[in-house]
Amino acid sequence: MNYLKRYWLLVLGLLALTLLVSCGKKPVKTPPPPPPVTATLSANPGSIQRGQSATLTWSTTNADDVNMDGNKVDPNGSQSVSPSDTTTYHLHAKGGGGAQDATATVTVTAPPTPTPAPTPRPTPPPVTDEQLFAQNVSDIYFDYDKSDVRADAQATLSRNAEFLKAHPGWKVQIEGSCDERGSTEYNLALGERRADSAKQFLVRAGVSADALKTISYGKEKPVCSASNEDCWQQNRHDHFVLISH
Repeated sequence: MNYLKRYWLLVLGLLALTLLVSCGKKPVKTPPPPPPVTATLSANPGSIQRGQSATLTWSTTNADDVNMDGNKVDPNGSQSVSPSDTTTYHLHAKGGGGAQDATATVTVTAPPTPTPAPTPRPTPPPVTDEQLFAQNVSDIYFDYDKSDVRADAQATLSRNAEFLKAHPGWKVQIEGSCDERGSTEYNLALGERRADSAKQFLVRAGVSADALKTISYGKEKPVCSASNEDCWQQNRHDHFVLISH
C-alpha cells in the first residue's frame, strides 16, 4: 500500500514539474523584414534647347535618406533645371529595406541658327525715255564718200525700226555726219544724203515718216579728232536723237 502511494506521488510530482516547466517558457517571435525601398525619377521634357528648362520629378517609398547628385532632397518632390549641356541626374534613396537608384537624362540641343534677313536690293531709279531710247536705238556707219546703207547698218536699222514702231508717239531726229576730208559744203550735202537714206529705210520698215526728222552736220560735229581711218570711220555715221515723246 505504501508502495503504491509513493508511486502515485512520484507520478503526480513529475506531472506538476512538467506543467511548471511548460508554463515558464514564452514563444519567440521573428520580426518581419523591413519593406523594400523604391525610387523613380523623370524629366519633362526630356529634350530642350540650350537656355530652356526642364522639370525633374521624383518619388520614393520606405526611404529615410534621399539625395540628388549628392544633395539631400525630400523623399518626394520636383525641381526645375536648366543645363547647358546634356546631363544625366542621379537619385539615391536609402532605408531599412535597402537602397534604390534612379536616373533621368535631359538632352540639350543648340538653338537653331537664325536665318539672316535678306539684304534688300536697292531699288534702281526709273529708266527715263531718253535712257530707254539710247539703250535700244543705235547709230549706223558709212563707207568713205558713200551714203548707201551697208549690210551691217541694215541690220541695225531693222532693230531700230522695231523699237520705234513700239513707241509711235516718239519723234526722232536723224543726224548725218562725215569725216574731216572734203569741203564743208560737200560734207553737208553728203551728211544730208546719209540721213535721208536712214529715214527711207525706216519708213519702208514701217516707221511713220512724220516721226522722223533729218539734219546734216557735215564735218561740224566729229566724235573723234585723230586723222586716221579708225577715227574717220567713227565720224562717218548717222546719229539718232529723241526730240519728243
